[in-house]
Amino acid sequence: MNKLNPRQNEAVRYTDGPLLVLAGAGSGKTSVITRKIAYLIEHIGIPGRHIAAVTFTNKAAREMKERVSRIVDRKLTRGLIVSTFHNLGLNIIREEHTHLGYHPGFSIFDAEDAKALLRDLMLREASADAGDELNDVQMTISSWKNAMRGPAEAYSKAADEREQRIAIVYKHYSEYLKAYNAVDFDDLILLPVQLFHTNPEVLAKWRRKIRYMLVDEYQDTNICQYELVRMLVAERAAFTVVGDDDQSIYAWRGARPENLAQLKEDFPSLKIVKLEQNYRSTSRILRSANTVIANNPHVFEKALWSDHTIGDEIRIVRCRNEDAETERVATEILDQKLKQGLAFRDFAVLYRGNHQARLLEMKLQAYQIPYHISGGQSFFSKNEIKDAMSYLRLLINPDDNAAFLRVVNVPRREIGPRTLEQLSHYARARNVSLFKSLGDMGAETHVTEKGLDRLRRFAHWVDATCERLHSENPVPVIKQLFTDIEYEEWLHQHSGTPKQAERRMQNIWFLVDSIQRMLEDGKGTADELGIEDAITKLILRDMMEQKEEDDDSDKVQLLTLHASK
Repeated sequence: MNKLNPRQNEAVRYTDGPLLVLAGAGSGKTSVITRKIAYLIEHIGIPGRHIAAVTFTNKAAREMKERVSRIVDRKLTRGLIVSTFHNLGLNIIREEHTHLGYHPGFSIFDAEDAKALLRDLMLREASADAGDELNDVQMTISSWKNAMRGPAEAYSKAADEREQRIAIVYKHYSEYLKAYNAVDFDDLILLPVQLFHTNPEVLAKWRRKIRYMLVDEYQDTNICQYELVRMLVAERAAFTVVGDDDQSIYAWRGARPENLAQLKEDFPSLKIVKLEQNYRSTSRILRSANTVIANNPHVFEKALWSDHTIGDEIRIVRCRNEDAETERVATEILDQKLKQGLAFRDFAVLYRGNHQARLLEMKLQAYQIPYHISGGQSFFSKNEIKDAMSYLRLLINPDDNAAFLRVVNVPRREIGPRTLEQLSHYARARNVSLFKSLGDMGAETHVTEKGLDRLRRFAHWVDATCERLHSENPVPVIKQLFTDIEYEEWLHQHSGTPKQAERRMQNIWFLVDSIQRMLEDGKGTADELGIEDAITKLILRDMMEQKEEDDDSDKVQLLTLHASK
């Protein structure tokens, strides 16, 4: 505690009621959260398994876990929940799936899966302009879910005919997700909230499980996330939330900085502690930041300060056009590198939109300046990993239509689009998944004999592999899967060079090793995972983050302002 300033110390030690920590940028909020977890365990006596610390990114959750492990005995933190909101929601759904009407091994639809289903539904609703409207429909449904608005309420409160049409699509979309034993990203928060509203026993169980809650970046919570926290902390109000309305940048995806003010209404005894000392920036930068922020509409007033030196002057450079601007950036990097002996990795270029990165890339290439774009291609967005994950999704949930359609012809099994279209029409009429429809006698009257035979052979192989996955050591079964389908040979046929094919196969083995590590890490503990849990967690990781590479190479960092946050 001796390394904390007085305000930080106050925030850590206060446990007499609900607490809001207003933490300005660079004010040491992560230290406060991790130290508070340690204080709750070591001084208040709350077991680690009854504490939940929730944040928005996997990276932040990992950093928090690592910091806690450095200051608290590992035995005392057993069962401690440090996760993202969506991981917490996933854990609740996994444990309570029967109350929600789901089977074990449910799938999580990513944005592409959801978009494919919505496109199909919109075409069926005779929306000729489905392609033009698709993104708007997807965003509208997402915003309704984040605001806890179901299809019926969305329809009754529709502002116009367009919203009524979207609400009808929303209704069918929800029905099909359920039929496919699938949830989408927004459901990971919405379903637990709905369950808690309708099942007091389940809510009471989770309140007993989580006796103290800490939430980071509270200004970025939406209505649904706020309600999840409110219901879990209940009358006990044993929580600490950390936030800063001046750092709210996600209003476009439903974040409500007003949630900070709402806390005072819902919890009148709320104590507020302000962290205003900045450890990251010079005084000049903070003075400028305070001047800019002063124009913001404020929920709470605060003024950042630092005991660092005044620092270099902030310069505004005017350029005649974008080309001149990127030219100035490139030459300035080379000039500072030469004069101050800096490395390329010491430079970062921030910009508002990705379109600006393309201009920068061209100029940096022209000057032979190495660079790295933060948020490059995700590991999980590689085609071979998408194939592998779809196979795994299908094995734990054969009703996952999106996974079925991706792999039914990878590698090629001579199942044509006409055959799949016939099967889709039949399955849709029966309101069952594609896989389930293959077992129906009626399918024989809708799908050609040759096509149905090939589909059923594939389904038989999936069934047999699924049975082995659950009865044997799963990792060798997964490895054998790729041998069975001759995936390496297929990669060699569909890659530019043998080396590229080998790299892609190595990505597959990296994925399999990750699954093995996940299974082994929790063995014999409360965190032990089954193969279905491990695959579901990987699916969520796929959706939440890009593969984070520890890139220590000497490169200029290019990133958007949002990515830098």
